[in-house]
Amino acid sequence: IPVVLMGRDILGSAQTGTGKTASFTLPMIDILASGRAKARLPRTLILAPTRELAAQVADSFEKFSVNNKLSMALLIGGVSFADQNAALSKGVDVLIATPGRLIDLAKRGAIALDQIECVVLDEADEMLNMGFKEELDTILAMTPDTKRTWLFSATMPKEIRRLVKQYMSDPYEVRIDPKTAVNEQIEHRYAMVRNADKAEALTRFMDLNEDLFGVVFCRTKRDTQDLAEGLMKKGYRADALHGDLSQPQRDRVMKRFKLKHLQVLIATDVAARGIDVQDVTHVFHFNLPNDNAYYTHRSGRTARAGKKGVSIAFISRREKAFIGRMEDALGIDFTPISIPDAKAIAAARLDRWAQVVMDREENQGLPMDLWFVMQERFEGVS
Repeated sequence: IPVVLMGRDILGSAQTGTGKTASFTLPMIDILASGRAKARLPRTLILAPTRELAAQVADSFEKFSVNNKLSMALLIGGVSFADQNAALSKGVDVLIATPGRLIDLAKRGAIALDQIECVVLDEADEMLNMGFKEELDTILAMTPDTKRTWLFSATMPKEIRRLVKQYMSDPYEVRIDPKTAVNEQIEHRYAMVRNADKAEALTRFMDLNEDLFGVVFCRTKRDTQDLAEGLMKKGYRADALHGDLSQPQRDRVMKRFKLKHLQVLIATDVAARGIDVQDVTHVFHFNLPNDNAYYTHRSGRTARAGKKGVSIAFISRREKAFIGRMEDALGIDFTPISIPDAKAIAAARLDRWAQVVMDREENQGLPMDLWFVMQERFEGVS
């Protein structure tokens, strides 16, 4: 924050849950509040890869700027152009946008970026992974050369370095070591499972623990949809979140998850960026991620706000070595866990049933006629 307030370009590399959003929104509000433009042309642009992440940044900005008269427009797909044009016509200080929608509005002449003083690229690596390279070049070319650029990225691939070289001036680099970013409240487990048995393994963990409230990560959109549909057919409270859903569909799924109408949310890495739901108890890695940073991002969905959580990876025998390398790279310990068997699930159900009986208040039990029926049923046992 002190470096940002000095007016330097910033290159930040950190995992989820380390406070990136606050680190750029708080000083940004301070800078904007100290000198407001007369015409209320947008002075700051924040770009995010997904609608969910853009909405989360907007939510943080609103909360942090409650005592400052700053205006903001959220420009994402799935919202009518008329509503967004109306917001822009009133004049705004801050634009928070996904690249595709911002370019659409610029082409329609609804927005000008020639007075932008600062550009924030949030989750820049994910924007490149999603194929937004050309869009980023187009947008950055619309902004003044004198602007400040703050780039945040969990990983630093070659393409990020190209962006830094092309668009940034002597950036100050802040890196959070992945080892220090791993949440110590999370238990890391792995289970050896054949690929064909993974869905069954997941349902057994759900059967064992009625209070399980989790996120399941798959590698592809197709995998998330197939798994969610398979679980729903079996009567489990599950749904999928991926990039092919429309905005109303995504909003509906997220609302159901937040209200705990779903027991598990099945998501891709990209769709899960920006998910901030309290009380998630478990994260399941249906497929291991390709990058250690993604593992940290995924497991960071649980154990938020000081609570404990469990991260369980379903792996094949060949992937055991990958777990060992991850332990070394991230400074964590994985412990093996067995898939619950029928006996363990039956014991858990019986225990829950017994607890319900024990918790009944006196005279709040069965009606007397049912009580006699039960006595007849059990008369053969001591």
